[in-house]
Amino acid sequence: MTAAKGTSNTLVGEQVHPAHSAPPVPTQPAPPLAVDLVGGGRFVLAESNPKNFTLVVFYRGLHCPICRGYLAQLDRALDELAGLGVEVVAVSGDDESRASQSVAEWGLEHLRVGYEHSLSSMREWGLFVSKGIKDPEPDYFGEPGVFLIKPDGTVFMVAINSMPAARPRIEDLIGAIRFFVERDYPARGDA
Repeated sequence: MTAAKGTSNTLVGEQVHPAHSAPPVPTQPAPPLAVDLVGGGRFVLAESNPKNFTLVVFYRGLHCPICRGYLAQLDRALDELAGLGVEVVAVSGDDESRASQSVAEWGLEHLRVGYEHSLSSMREWGLFVSKGIKDPEPDYFGEPGVFLIKPDGTVFMVAINSMPAARPRIEDLIGAIRFFVERDYPARGDA
């Protein structure tokens, strides 16, 4: 089945598979990720150079009120995360217009927000993909995922959801990152 309505935020020409792909495995290389950013520029994971981690937060899109609150909390936590040596990017499949609307309406002042994350890349990252069931949901969109990527490009931590709720709380994530850094804690889940 191919999504091809041709409307805004439709994944035109991409194969839509009902099967879910396995997420990346800790200690293994992260899948590639390159997206344009709201306000200009481009985020390329392979070019990221954090002291400790790159935090990649995949969110559902403009239609998601839980994403609004989550990204607002993340935006407020950027200084604390930077102090822990963490670079942050939030990414969705929304088009530039919808992603820009999210940034403006949600009051995101400093968070880098990437857009037009492809369906194939969502699957490569092991994200669950949902079919829109009502307005204003897009035809297809990725469900939430939170990843910590080490400076060498390997996966350190994976947290994915098939629903909008139950994401790692930002304050818990910060506490965990602090613990990982202070204790030189190894990645787990790779056996």
